[in-house]
Amino acid sequence: MTAFMSAATKVAAFGALLRLFYVALDGERWSWQPMLWVIAIASMLVGAVLAVVQTDVKRMLAYSSVAHTGFILTGVLGAQASGELAEGQYTSLEGVLFYLTTYGFATIGAFALVTLVRDAGGEATSSVAWAGLGRRSPLVAGAFALFLLSMAGIPLTAGFVGKWAVFTSAMSAGAWPVVLVAIVSSIVAVAFYIRYIRVMYFAEPDPDSGVAVSQSSLLTVGTVAVCAAATVLLGVVPGPVLDLVVGAGDFIR
Repeated sequence: MTAFMSAATKVAAFGALLRLFYVALDGERWSWQPMLWVIAIASMLVGAVLAVVQTDVKRMLAYSSVAHTGFILTGVLGAQASGELAEGQYTSLEGVLFYLTTYGFATIGAFALVTLVRDAGGEATSSVAWAGLGRRSPLVAGAFALFLLSMAGIPLTAGFVGKWAVFTSAMSAGAWPVVLVAIVSSIVAVAFYIRYIRVMYFAEPDPDSGVAVSQSSLLTVGTVAVCAAATVLLGVVPGPVLDLVVGAGDFIR
């Protein structure tokens, strides 16, 4: 349910938002774009700063979701007329749709893995409970690290291509102050994503914590596998999906 609220509802909300701003209010950009500048900057800064201080993995993912909302809004700000685009340049609409695709896979996969790390009380979401997970369950730790790296926008992951798409479209539209804040927020985000990777692989586990990786169902394994494969493929070969979102963008417009 948390993964659904974090990923799927965000996709639906931005679909409606894009339809509203790009179609109904396209001629009133001067009135709504300044408002989105403020919301995007506030979302990125508040989300990144609050995520840094979290010691609970689920709360960290939740606050990082706030920051990602700001990143997506940065792409919305890159709206340009077709005549203003360079040859072969993707529109902001297509960049936002691609970002939503990559973010959705990484988020659902990450939350699916959170459900597997448990103690006697249920899900063990404290960062202390995840210490040494790389030695106890290398597959779970490796998949979770992959999703975190994608959210951080590390090259060769889907998240890097998604951020590149929305940032470049916003820069082309003149929203460089928002892009500057987005880059700073991304650097802050790298810090807390890498911190959890360090905890999984380099921190010593508490032998008396009672934390273990539960046996996953076939559905959970399939979900994580699909999300991991999509995260890698969209980072290495993003072309087919970018071409697909062009058609989706035409539908929204």
